[in-house]
Amino acid sequence: MHALVRRPSPALSRCELTFIERQPIDLTRALAQHDTYVAALAAQGCDVHVLPPAEDLPDAVFVEDTAIVLDECAVIARSGVESRRGEEDTVATALERYRPLHRITAPGTIEGGDVLRVGRTLFAGRTPRTNDAGIDQLAAAITSYGYDVVAVDLRGCLHLKSAVTYAGRETVVLNPEWVNVDVFARWQAVPVAPEEPYGANVLLLGDTVHVAASAPRTQRKLEALGFHTVSLDTSEFEKAEAALTCLSLLFE
Repeated sequence: MHALVRRPSPALSRCELTFIERQPIDLTRALAQHDTYVAALAAQGCDVHVLPPAEDLPDAVFVEDTAIVLDECAVIARSGVESRRGEEDTVATALERYRPLHRITAPGTIEGGDVLRVGRTLFAGRTPRTNDAGIDQLAAAITSYGYDVVAVDLRGCLHLKSAVTYAGRETVVLNPEWVNVDVFARWQAVPVAPEEPYGANVLLLGDTVHVAASAPRTQRKLEALGFHTVSLDTSEFEKAEAALTCLSLLFE
């Protein structure tokens, strides 16, 4: 498994925010949390590729949003906000040695945080960052490989993966306040603890489900179902409206 990550830069404090108020971000702590995150990827056997910080792109550490990487190809994203355009260029250069590339073009917008893959189905969130034109372009790029693309409406959160992620073993973790649970009715659903609305974003690596340290009750729910979990502290990135999956692009 390959993992592509990017070091945070001092520009992180100028990140885009949509649903939360701006708070001071401790860069030293963010760097330490990123180091721990990278170590967790390596501990699960990932070959980690670290891109240098992008000093002029505040959100560039959130590499998940720049591409959707499948077994057959990679789709290079086009962000729904102007300040994030350009993040995808170095990611595309890093990915082109592994996959043929497709690109989302204007007027389409899509961010990887809005795309959840479960088997051969890709759920794509309609959000301020991802529009129908972007979803249609994604579908056009990948349906020939045997994937289905399903558009999903959200409420109250930035990305689809803020509201729901796949934990393995036919199970999703979700926040029912932000996404319609009926869309995911074919899988076992673990609702987040109400006090932990952002706990739905979990990172599955092998047989281990990584859970935000800010979501201990949600973590206990998963453990009660027999999941092996590891807690990761990403508190500084949560101030940037981000979560565990945002910090890496994973692909075979």
